[in-house]
Amino acid sequence: MGSATVVIGPGLAVAGGLAVLLAAAIAAAARLGTGRATVVAGVRAVVQLGAVSLLIGAIVGSVLLSAAFVLVMVGVAAWTAARRITPHRSGWWAVLPIAVAPLPVTALLVLSGVVPPVGIAVIPMAGILIGGTMTATSLAGRRVLDELRTRHGEVEAALSLGFLPRDAAMEIARPSAGQALVPAIDQTRTVGLVTLPGAFVGMLLGGATPLQAGAVQVLVLVLLLVVETVAVALMLELVCRGLVRRAPTAAG
Repeated sequence: MGSATVVIGPGLAVAGGLAVLLAAAIAAAARLGTGRATVVAGVRAVVQLGAVSLLIGAIVGSVLLSAAFVLVMVGVAAWTAARRITPHRSGWWAVLPIAVAPLPVTALLVLSGVVPPVGIAVIPMAGILIGGTMTATSLAGRRVLDELRTRHGEVEAALSLGFLPRDAAMEIARPSAGQALVPAIDQTRTVGLVTLPGAFVGMLLGGATPLQAGAVQVLVLVLLLVVETVAVALMLELVCRGLVRRAPTAAG
Protein backbone atom coordinates (compact mmCIF):
# COMPACT_ATOMS: atom_id res chain seq x y z
CA MET A 1 0.00 0.00 0.00
CA GLY A 2 2.97 2.33 -0.48
CA SER A 3 1.13 4.35 -3.12
CA ALA A 4 -1.60 5.19 -0.61
CA THR A 5 0.67 6.97 1.85
CA VAL A 6 2.30 10.37 1.98
CA VAL A 7 5.97 10.28 0.96
CA ILE A 8 8.14 11.40 3.87
CA GLY A 9 11.14 13.27 2.52
CA PRO A 10 12.63 16.63 1.52
CA GLY A 11 9.66 17.40 -0.71
CA LEU A 12 7.25 17.23 2.22
CA ALA A 13 9.44 19.54 4.31
CA VAL A 14 9.74 22.05 1.48
CA ALA A 15 5.99 22.03 0.83
CA GLY A 16 5.21 22.57 4.51
CA GLY A 17 7.77 25.35 4.88
CA LEU A 18 6.54 27.17 1.78
CA ALA A 19 2.94 26.93 3.00
CA VAL A 20 3.82 28.55 6.33
CA LEU A 21 5.88 31.30 4.69
CA LEU A 22 3.13 32.00 2.16
CA ALA A 23 0.52 32.30 4.90
CA ALA A 24 2.80 34.62 6.89
CA ALA A 25 3.57 36.75 3.82
CA ILE A 26 -0.12 37.16 2.96
CA ALA A 27 -0.92 38.03 6.58
CA ALA A 28 1.84 40.66 6.55
CA ALA A 29 0.72 42.11 3.22
CA ALA A 30 -2.87 42.34 4.44
CA ARG A 31 -1.70 43.72 7.81
CA LEU A 32 -3.64 41.08 9.69
CA GLY A 33 -1.13 41.05 12.52
CA THR A 34 -0.78 37.25 12.45
CA GLY A 35 2.37 36.82 10.38
CA ARG A 36 4.72 36.11 13.26
CA ALA A 37 2.15 33.95 15.04
CA THR A 38 1.77 31.88 11.85
CA VAL A 39 5.49 31.15 11.63
CA VAL A 40 5.71 30.37 15.35
CA ALA A 41 2.71 28.06 15.10
CA GLY A 42 4.25 26.23 12.14
CA VAL A 43 7.57 25.73 13.91
CA ARG A 44 5.86 24.61 17.10
CA ALA A 45 3.73 22.15 15.15
CA VAL A 46 6.82 20.49 13.70
CA VAL A 47 8.66 20.31 17.02
CA GLN A 48 5.66 19.25 19.08
CA LEU A 49 4.37 16.64 16.65
CA GLY A 50 7.85 15.22 16.25
CA ALA A 51 8.27 14.88 20.00
CA VAL A 52 4.74 13.56 20.51
CA SER A 53 5.17 11.01 17.72
CA LEU A 54 8.22 9.60 19.48
CA LEU A 55 6.45 9.70 22.84
CA ILE A 56 3.31 7.97 21.59
CA GLY A 57 5.44 5.27 20.00
CA ALA A 58 6.94 4.60 23.41
CA ILE A 59 3.73 4.59 25.49
CA VAL A 60 1.01 3.10 23.29
CA GLY A 61 1.73 -0.34 24.71
CA SER A 62 0.68 0.79 28.20
CA VAL A 63 -2.94 1.63 28.99
CA LEU A 64 -1.96 3.57 32.12
CA LEU A 65 0.65 5.67 30.32
CA SER A 66 -1.80 6.32 27.49
CA ALA A 67 -4.41 7.47 30.01
CA ALA A 68 -1.83 9.74 31.65
CA PHE A 69 -1.00 11.24 28.27
CA VAL A 70 -4.69 11.97 27.67
CA LEU A 71 -4.80 13.85 30.98
CA VAL A 72 -1.79 15.88 29.86
CA MET A 73 -3.70 16.73 26.68
CA VAL A 74 -6.62 17.96 28.78
CA GLY A 75 -4.29 20.15 30.84
CA VAL A 76 -2.65 21.73 27.79
CA ALA A 77 -6.05 22.28 26.15
CA ALA A 78 -7.38 23.94 29.31
CA TRP A 79 -4.32 26.18 29.54
CA THR A 80 -4.67 27.22 25.91
CA ALA A 81 -8.40 27.90 26.21
CA ALA A 82 -7.96 29.81 29.47
CA ARG A 83 -5.45 32.17 27.84
CA ARG A 84 -7.75 32.75 24.89
CA ILE A 85 -10.80 33.47 27.02
CA THR A 86 -9.39 35.89 29.59
CA PRO A 87 -6.09 36.92 31.18
CA HIS A 88 -7.84 36.63 34.54
CA ARG A 89 -6.95 33.57 36.59
CA SER A 90 -10.61 32.55 36.53
CA GLY A 91 -9.98 31.35 32.98
CA TRP A 92 -8.73 28.11 34.47
CA TRP A 93 -12.35 27.11 34.93
CA ALA A 94 -12.03 26.14 31.25
CA VAL A 95 -10.66 22.80 32.44
CA LEU A 96 -14.19 21.84 33.51
CA PRO A 97 -15.90 21.82 30.08
CA ILE A 98 -12.76 20.46 28.41
CA ALA A 99 -12.60 17.49 30.81
CA VAL A 100 -16.29 16.85 31.55
CA ALA A 101 -17.27 16.19 27.94
CA PRO A 102 -14.46 14.25 26.16
CA LEU A 103 -13.19 12.03 28.97
CA PRO A 104 -16.49 10.23 29.78
CA VAL A 105 -17.25 9.86 26.06
CA THR A 106 -13.84 8.32 25.40
CA ALA A 107 -14.25 5.98 28.37
CA LEU A 108 -17.70 4.93 27.15
CA LEU A 109 -16.32 4.20 23.68
CA VAL A 110 -13.66 1.94 25.20
CA LEU A 111 -16.02 0.19 27.60
CA SER A 112 -18.57 -0.45 24.84
CA GLY A 113 -15.92 -1.96 22.57
CA VAL A 114 -16.29 0.69 19.86
CA VAL A 115 -12.69 1.78 20.46
CA PRO A 116 -10.20 -0.94 21.45
CA PRO A 117 -8.48 -0.39 24.82
CA VAL A 118 -5.06 0.27 23.32
CA GLY A 119 -3.14 3.52 23.26
CA ILE A 120 -2.87 3.69 19.48
CA ALA A 121 -6.68 3.92 19.30
CA VAL A 122 -7.54 5.75 22.53
CA ILE A 123 -5.05 8.61 22.21
CA PRO A 124 -6.11 9.78 18.71
CA MET A 125 -9.82 9.54 19.52
CA ALA A 126 -9.40 11.43 22.80
CA GLY A 127 -7.20 13.99 21.07
CA ILE A 128 -9.82 14.74 18.42
CA LEU A 129 -12.55 15.20 21.03
CA ILE A 130 -10.36 17.28 23.37
CA GLY A 131 -9.20 19.48 20.50
CA GLY A 132 -12.74 20.17 19.33
CA THR A 133 -13.87 20.89 22.87
CA MET A 134 -10.95 23.28 23.41
CA THR A 135 -11.93 25.31 20.34
CA ALA A 136 -15.61 25.43 21.30
CA THR A 137 -14.77 26.40 24.88
CA SER A 138 -12.49 29.22 23.75
CA LEU A 139 -15.00 30.59 21.27
CA ALA A 140 -17.91 30.39 23.70
CA GLY A 141 -15.99 32.00 26.55
CA ARG A 142 -14.73 34.90 24.44
CA ARG A 143 -18.09 35.50 22.77
CA VAL A 144 -20.04 35.47 26.02
CA LEU A 145 -17.63 37.79 27.83
CA ASP A 146 -17.60 40.21 24.89
CA GLU A 147 -21.38 40.13 24.61
CA LEU A 148 -21.88 40.84 28.31
CA ARG A 149 -19.41 43.72 28.13
CA THR A 150 -20.91 45.40 25.06
CA ARG A 151 -24.51 44.86 26.22
CA HIS A 152 -23.93 45.66 29.87
CA GLY A 153 -26.80 48.14 29.84
CA GLU A 154 -29.26 45.43 28.81
CA VAL A 155 -28.04 43.23 31.63
CA GLU A 156 -28.62 46.09 34.06
CA ALA A 157 -32.11 46.59 32.62
CA ALA A 158 -32.92 42.91 33.16
CA LEU A 159 -31.69 43.16 36.75
CA SER A 160 -33.94 46.16 37.32
CA LEU A 161 -36.88 44.03 36.19
CA GLY A 162 -36.16 41.51 38.93
CA PHE A 163 -33.97 38.98 37.10
CA LEU A 164 -31.30 37.24 39.13
CA PRO A 165 -27.73 38.09 37.96
CA ARG A 166 -27.24 34.66 36.39
CA ASP A 167 -30.59 34.77 34.60
CA ALA A 168 -30.05 38.32 33.35
CA ALA A 169 -26.68 37.36 31.89
CA MET A 170 -28.17 34.23 30.33
CA GLU A 171 -30.87 36.20 28.51
CA ILE A 172 -28.24 38.36 26.84
CA ALA A 173 -25.41 35.86 26.25
CA ARG A 174 -27.17 32.62 25.30
CA PRO A 175 -27.55 33.35 21.55
CA SER A 176 -23.93 34.46 21.31
CA ALA A 177 -22.69 31.27 23.00
CA GLY A 178 -24.59 29.18 20.47
CA GLN A 179 -22.53 30.75 17.68
CA ALA A 180 -19.51 28.84 18.97
CA LEU A 181 -21.10 25.66 17.64
CA VAL A 182 -21.44 26.94 14.07
CA PRO A 183 -18.07 25.50 12.87
CA ALA A 184 -18.89 22.01 14.17
CA ILE A 185 -22.41 22.10 12.76
CA ASP A 186 -21.24 23.34 9.36
CA GLN A 187 -18.47 20.73 9.21
CA THR A 188 -20.96 17.96 9.93
CA ARG A 189 -23.51 19.27 7.43
CA THR A 190 -21.00 19.59 4.60
CA VAL A 191 -18.79 16.54 5.22
CA GLY A 192 -18.16 14.68 1.99
CA LEU A 193 -19.52 17.57 -0.07
CA VAL A 194 -17.11 20.32 0.90
CA THR A 195 -14.58 18.76 3.26
CA LEU A 196 -12.94 15.40 3.81
CA PRO A 197 -11.91 15.63 7.49
CA GLY A 198 -8.73 14.28 9.01
CA ALA A 199 -10.01 10.99 10.39
CA PHE A 200 -11.41 10.01 6.99
CA VAL A 201 -8.26 10.91 5.08
CA GLY A 202 -6.01 9.35 7.72
CA MET A 203 -7.81 6.03 7.58
CA LEU A 204 -7.68 5.99 3.78
CA LEU A 205 -3.94 6.66 3.89
CA GLY A 206 -3.63 3.89 6.47
CA GLY A 207 -5.22 1.37 4.12
CA ALA A 208 -8.84 1.30 5.32
CA THR A 209 -11.67 1.01 2.82
CA PRO A 210 -13.69 4.15 2.01
CA LEU A 211 -16.69 2.62 3.79
CA GLN A 212 -14.69 1.97 6.96
CA ALA A 213 -13.20 5.46 6.85
CA GLY A 214 -16.61 7.01 6.32
CA ALA A 215 -18.17 5.14 9.24
CA VAL A 216 -15.42 6.26 11.62
CA GLN A 217 -15.60 9.85 10.40
CA VAL A 218 -19.36 10.03 10.93
CA LEU A 219 -18.89 8.73 14.48
CA VAL A 220 -16.20 11.33 15.15
CA LEU A 221 -18.34 14.17 13.82
CA VAL A 222 -21.42 13.32 15.86
CA LEU A 223 -19.30 12.83 18.97
CA LEU A 224 -17.74 16.24 18.38
CA LEU A 225 -21.20 17.74 18.23
CA VAL A 226 -22.01 16.17 21.59
CA VAL A 227 -18.86 17.15 23.45
CA GLU A 228 -18.73 20.66 21.99
CA THR A 229 -22.38 21.29 22.85
CA VAL A 230 -21.74 20.20 26.43
CA ALA A 231 -18.64 22.39 26.59
CA VAL A 232 -20.43 25.48 25.28
CA ALA A 233 -23.33 25.01 27.69
CA LEU A 234 -20.94 24.65 30.63
CA MET A 235 -18.84 27.66 29.63
CA LEU A 236 -21.99 29.77 29.26
CA GLU A 237 -23.02 28.73 32.76
CA LEU A 238 -19.58 29.47 34.21
CA VAL A 239 -19.47 32.97 32.74
CA CYS A 240 -23.06 33.86 33.61
CA ARG A 241 -22.50 32.75 37.21
CA GLY A 242 -19.47 35.04 37.41
CA LEU A 243 -16.95 32.23 37.85
CA VAL A 244 -15.15 33.18 34.63
CA ARG A 245 -14.72 36.91 34.15
CA ARG A 246 -12.67 39.53 32.40
CA ALA A 247 -9.49 40.89 33.97
CA PRO A 248 -10.16 44.09 35.89
CA THR A 249 -9.12 47.26 34.06
CA ALA A 250 -6.84 49.89 35.48
CA ALA A 251 -9.83 52.16 35.89
CA GLY A 252 -11.94 49.49 37.54
